[in-house]
Amino acid sequence: MIIVNCDNCLGLMIGNSRLHWALFTGATLEAAWDTDHLPALVVEQLIQSWQAGEWKTELFPDTQINAIQIPNSTPIPLYVASVVPVQTQLWQTYPYINVITLDQLPLHGLYPTLGIDRALAVLGAGENLGFPVLVIDGGTALTFTGVDAQKRLVGGAILPGLRLQIQSLTDRTAALPKIELYSEMPPRWALNTVEAIQSGVSYTVLAGVKDFIESWWQEFPESKIAITGGDRTLLLVYLQAKFPNIAAKVIADPHLIFWGMQSLTINN
Repeated sequence: MIIVNCDNCLGLMIGNSRLHWALFTGATLEAAWDTDHLPALVVEQLIQSWQAGEWKTELFPDTQINAIQIPNSTPIPLYVASVVPVQTQLWQTYPYINVITLDQLPLHGLYPTLGIDRALAVLGAGENLGFPVLVIDGGTALTFTGVDAQKRLVGGAILPGLRLQIQSLTDRTAALPKIELYSEMPPRWALNTVEAIQSGVSYTVLAGVKDFIESWWQEFPESKIAITGGDRTLLLVYLQAKFPNIAAKVIADPHLIFWGMQSLTINN
């Protein structure tokens, strides 16, 4: 059952690479931070402290979190969404947990294997910006998820993200150094292998993003476009460099998944 009306709530999105956290006080997002996947022993310590109403900030190294004061004595409700079942199991002994599943979301036409991260992000975008909406998530995978004005899933697409594409090439290509992405669009016509990979990945991904946005607008001309995920800023910089008219209409928000979680606590 959804836990409602909590003064302090934690949201946890268990991603493929990292844990994404948010702390809410009522409707206010106090802080958001990321950690690596936590060892079972640390999870057990957190569960014990939260169940006792103790806020163990020392288990989170982020200074932003350490500065937040949460009154002790009250157990902290925890909302969990996950794409990694093994990691989810570590938290199941916490009695104040709510594991969010697709059937709890007020969206229509969701298919069983749709990632809960994609569904929550598009719900959060729609609740904040209005439906219809298209969400681009620039994470480990680059995903597109669209919902119409009736909150029905139109569909989407998945491809390897910017860094995953580069990693796949460097892992399988001999004698290449570590390759980083440009903070700005790289030269299109490269004169060495490293820059050729940077160019190939950046320009083809950007072309795909542009094509999906334009295709969406053909069906939903007034729709908002939101971009989230770890590479959201980089993708938006690339869009601004090559397609400024499109970039001007794209809204970047790192917290779409948590806005989706928050809407569940408010509306249920």
